[in-house]
Amino acid sequence: MQEVVRKLPTSTMTLQMGPSHPASHGTSKFTVELDGETILAIDIEFGYLHRGFEKMCENVTWTQVVPYTDRLNYVSPLINNVGFYMAVEKIAEVKVPERALYIRTIISEMSRICDHLTCVAATAMELGGLSIFFYMIKARDRIWDLIEDITGARLTVSYVRIGGVMNDLPLDFAEKWKPVRSLVLAMLHDVDVMLTKNRIFIDRMRNTGIINGETAMAYGLTGPMLRGSGVKFDIRKASPYLVYDRVEFDVPVGAKGDNFDRYVVRMQEIKYAVSIIDQCLAQIPDGPFITDDPRLALPDKGSVYGSIEGTVDHFMHIMFGIQVPKGEAYSYVEGGNGELGFYVVSDGKGKPYRVRVRPPCFANLSALPTMITGALLADLVPTFDSINMIGGEIDR
Repeated sequence: MQEVVRKLPTSTMTLQMGPSHPASHGTSKFTVELDGETILAIDIEFGYLHRGFEKMCENVTWTQVVPYTDRLNYVSPLINNVGFYMAVEKIAEVKVPERALYIRTIISEMSRICDHLTCVAATAMELGGLSIFFYMIKARDRIWDLIEDITGARLTVSYVRIGGVMNDLPLDFAEKWKPVRSLVLAMLHDVDVMLTKNRIFIDRMRNTGIINGETAMAYGLTGPMLRGSGVKFDIRKASPYLVYDRVEFDVPVGAKGDNFDRYVVRMQEIKYAVSIIDQCLAQIPDGPFITDDPRLALPDKGSVYGSIEGTVDHFMHIMFGIQVPKGEAYSYVEGGNGELGFYVVSDGKGKPYRVRVRPPCFANLSALPTMITGALLADLVPTFDSINMIGGEIDR
């Protein structure tokens, strides 16, 4: 009987996981080849949230692009706004007022906090820590309240403009920030107590999804993925923009490059983001929040209703778009998941001639087969969560 069993044919199993699987968030599909519970190979399809971002941008005015940037990484849309218009401002050679630079830094760090909170909350939830999810999403919701005060929207903010921002910070923003700040820091302490030394969480995160620094750089990984692998690279430090060279913060890194290291990096970056916002509020000067160049900024309503020049400027901007000079530029910022870059070409007209986005999630997700091959199927969930793939910015 034993001889018969040895001669029975065996084969691996191919499993289709997603896109309707809760762990793939409706935006990805994994074709997994399994030997029992062990992953032998994995193929990723992530075209389930395609919007044609780049071609849509080439068919609208420069100002009308901003709602499309909101929908790239829709968890941290304000960083997308900033990144795109920094590229346009390079071409136009516009000087952004100091106050606007500080406001952009503040809103970018608020978005970074929201991004990291969402990632850690989803990871904890999908490993059974539903309470963690509620704690972190509650804190994120309070930050979204502040973002709504600033922009008028919670998610699709459309706030940044060429040469500045749409409107100034609310007069009571600094006071409203204090209780939210306290809530975020208290929540981080509670989550740290519940997760960082939790036996179940450690067993699911430690020594899973490992990628070393050399391999991470070869794949073009950036953000917490790269820093979790021990590479101390952060665009805010390596190539400072806005006012990041005027504030103090460190760049946390991991040691093993596993899922747990990426969790720790994000938790520490939330604390540094809070500190950056505090420093910006202490330093922010008075002054205009957008350039006064009439070729690039809409006139205020008083001018539109009270002078022919304002009326004409408003009409020309709305009907024909801002006339950005001919040129091309690449600008990059430190997004929630790494380097978010925009390559923009202008032919001197009211619409972008070409737009190309470098989304960090595209490179980060490409390393998943290397990180997960040879691991157990159950390890796919925390590893995919630690990458924090946002379907809206993949868009290839």
